[in-house]
Amino acid sequence: MATLTDRLDHLLGRKTADALETAFGIRSVEDLLRHYPHRYASQGRELAEKDPPEGEHITIIARVTSAAVVKMKSRKGSMLKVVLATDRQNVDVTFFNPQRVGHVIKPGVRAMFSGTVKYFRGKWSLTHPSYLVLPEPTAGSEDSVMNVGRIRGAGELAGIARASQDSSGVDLSVFDRALIPLYPATRDIESWTIMRCVRQVLDQLDRIDDPLPERIRSERTLIGLDEALRLVHLPDTREDVENARDRLRFDEATALQLVLARRRRDNADRVAPQCLPVPGGIADAFEDMLPFQLTDGQHAVAGEISNDLAQPHPMSRLLQGEVGSGKTIVALRAMLQVVDAGYQCVLLAPTEVLAVQHARSLRELLGPLATAGELGTHEKATRVALLTGSMPVAAKRAAMNEAVTGDAGIVIGTHALIQEKVEFFNLAMVVVDEQHRFGVEQRDELRTRARKGFSPHLLVMTATPIPRTIAMTVLGDLDVSTLRQLPSGRSPIKSSVVPASQKPQWVRRAWDRIREDVAEGRQAYVVCSRIGDGENGNGENASGEKQPETKSVVEMFEELSGRIMPDLRVGLLHGRLPSDEKDAVMRDFTAGDVDVLVCTTVVEVGVDVPNATIMVIVDADRFGVSQLHQLRGRVGRGKHQGLCILVTAMNPGSPAYERLSNVASTNDGFELAQLDLATRREGDILGEAQSGTTSTLRLLSLLGHEEVIAAASEFARSVIADDPDLENHSGLSAMMTSALDADRIKYLEKT
Repeated sequence: MATLTDRLDHLLGRKTADALETAFGIRSVEDLLRHYPHRYASQGRELAEKDPPEGEHITIIARVTSAAVVKMKSRKGSMLKVVLATDRQNVDVTFFNPQRVGHVIKPGVRAMFSGTVKYFRGKWSLTHPSYLVLPEPTAGSEDSVMNVGRIRGAGELAGIARASQDSSGVDLSVFDRALIPLYPATRDIESWTIMRCVRQVLDQLDRIDDPLPERIRSERTLIGLDEALRLVHLPDTREDVENARDRLRFDEATALQLVLARRRRDNADRVAPQCLPVPGGIADAFEDMLPFQLTDGQHAVAGEISNDLAQPHPMSRLLQGEVGSGKTIVALRAMLQVVDAGYQCVLLAPTEVLAVQHARSLRELLGPLATAGELGTHEKATRVALLTGSMPVAAKRAAMNEAVTGDAGIVIGTHALIQEKVEFFNLAMVVVDEQHRFGVEQRDELRTRARKGFSPHLLVMTATPIPRTIAMTVLGDLDVSTLRQLPSGRSPIKSSVVPASQKPQWVRRAWDRIREDVAEGRQAYVVCSRIGDGENGNGENASGEKQPETKSVVEMFEELSGRIMPDLRVGLLHGRLPSDEKDAVMRDFTAGDVDVLVCTTVVEVGVDVPNATIMVIVDADRFGVSQLHQLRGRVGRGKHQGLCILVTAMNPGSPAYERLSNVASTNDGFELAQLDLATRREGDILGEAQSGTTSTLRLLSLLGHEEVIAAASEFARSVIADDPDLENHSGLSAMMTSALDADRIKYLEKT
């Protein structure tokens, strides 16, 4: 008999086990059983993907409607051209060496076909796929296997089995079922191979002890783990599938929440510097000199953060808010409380442009409070140091000296701050702006820079609102503060979509509108999706649609400054410019010496020029929903109405145009964040885009299973509160490890 922890080479043989490990990282029995089917075929229904991605290995069930031997045009020989009928469309299939398959693949045959998707003239096809012939379904009967074929190389047929067992002795009656599971597969490990392996393992598997308490299973009407792992692979009915998925989905959510609950508990056990408010200190002096009143929301969030900083354990808080809601003011107020207590703060920015902008903005906001050491300075003053990778050596050395001596109470920089040679006198707080742009290791490294025995307080900020499900699954160990209220006097930004190919006159009107605003003393942005130094502008947009070549920022700058707006002061800004040039351009634009700034997404976050009122985003369909919302937040930050024009080559009615229309229809970042989640691959949230791993969600949907995630979070927190190390819950500890891969657990524990 076998257990979940057994290695597969003892059960399936070394060759099969090695192939599974190479293809999917499957090593143990539990790894294999958690490689769930992604869909099921039943009762003779032909099944195919409607538009599978180019290069993806897929398995379909289809019926052969025609099979004809034709001569090849480019070389000698012939091939078998086959047309398959599925429930959605016809699929073309090509076999080489037709004499070896023609007697099996003929009109009327129903089979599973597995191969790599190739597109030609907008239609996808399969070339010499593997196949498995199925019988004709009859009323009350179940599908069974008749023939198994495998095409290799130029069409060599590996063999056809017409018996109840294949050459390895595996019982092919595994396929005699009303529901046939279809698995994520490769050319080396086909779906039906995985199915046979699963059946072979299940036949030898001991009964599995359930790690979930009976109380939880009863409350949520969940079946046992043993039953779920068997039914998800070998169901008799659709109800079996749903019952199994419900249970396994809760396991996945619980595994996530156990990691995060343990992380929260570990954080509570750490020691942080207590930063109590100091009456009459620099924080109070800053508030007294502000030329405007903080909003009620800013006061409330500032109070939450202030209370956290006064505790002897590290704050872990996410500050999210609408573009322009005043997060920087709140963060600065918190940093000044830390400075009052005699400690230092670090503000980590994702780009040099943003780091420089932050340094300039904070110095302007603080005024004399940022000039410690100078003649006539304020008695409560500190210093703000800036450190980026491309600064001159002398300036970099001066900034590092201010950090290590403690002269700078606030140190702002990019990843250059994470270099080993950068030291701090007494670091007590780390503020991370646009936290999603930093790797986990980068954030974790800064948190080790406090004095030995202490952990710094952590505040992460984002202007990309995070849906509740993501906050619970990615950032579940963070307390969340939200700013929705905009400062008084701000007008909502107006947005419109311009279909450039159908309405070229609208594009000309956009340039005219910029002229009109500049004539009234205001400024504009023109944003492009690429720089243009040898980059390929072809490809797909954010909706996956093919699109003509895009306009580079260099080309657009030359066109606007040379032909369309030669009389205006047009500036150019992108990430490949030398640091001093970028800084000079931003300084000129901020000072009003540049009328139109042609740029890439380096201005996406943090750039604050109140006089800028209009933004034209060229090839807007190349940007994501949240990115568009961030970009347009750069305008309308002063007393004048902001306008954002989304120019696209896509036509009305296309998915990309619809997405842009949705962005233009609302300024609610939280609504757009939900839309963004709905249009993205959910696996990116917890997988490659966030952690650097290739893992994706299996059964859990962040969009559709919020209630499951919330229930799992409550359960996980209660368990960790009583048993932080899961010493008395070995089953839950094992489930946490098996339901999530090790890389993802490591990522979540560091976040």
